[in-house]
Amino acid sequence: MILNHIWGLYAHPMEEWKTIDAKRESIVNSLTHILFVALLPCAAAYYASAHIGWSVGARESIFLTQGSAVMLGVAMYAGIIAATFALAYLVYWMAKTFGADPSFTQSLELAAYTATPVIMSGVAALYPELWFVSLIFLAGVAYSVYLLYAGIPVIMHIPEERGFLYASSVVTAGLILMVILMVTTAILWTNGFGPTFMS
Repeated sequence: MILNHIWGLYAHPMEEWKTIDAKRESIVNSLTHILFVALLPCAAAYYASAHIGWSVGARESIFLTQGSAVMLGVAMYAGIIAATFALAYLVYWMAKTFGADPSFTQSLELAAYTATPVIMSGVAALYPELWFVSLIFLAGVAYSVYLLYAGIPVIMHIPEERGFLYASSVVTAGLILMVILMVTTAILWTNGFGPTFMS
């Protein structure tokens, strides 16, 4: 039940958005979905960091200590959940500007299912080559953006032209949010909150 929409979002996204809209799921369903899906990349990142090692170029693989890898996984999990809620709030906050009147549940539903491909791309960490993980992540971002553009007119019940402008605004705000998250991470890492590497 938790993952019942994932296959549809990949195989036939437009029909799946219509199914999601027709079902009018509760906030618990969207929350359960995102809480479960977010575990996958975090578990992959933990395992890759502590047991496989990251390969950057021709240098030897880099490993984190077990404790550091666990902290990284927990921080990543919290970041994914926070980012999904931030995206849902952006969708909800911008709605009236584009003639939509969603509930926060609908906004969270849209954010949770839209974010699924980019979140699941984190499973690529099981093959911890930087170039490979970057390519899969970019593919995940591209598909998530596509899902956003496809889903907004359906979930928000607005014309496609208005939905395009709405989705473009959300993507722009989402990119700004991503930059803020990256800057915050860099600041934390340089001020003593970085991971501990195995020697």
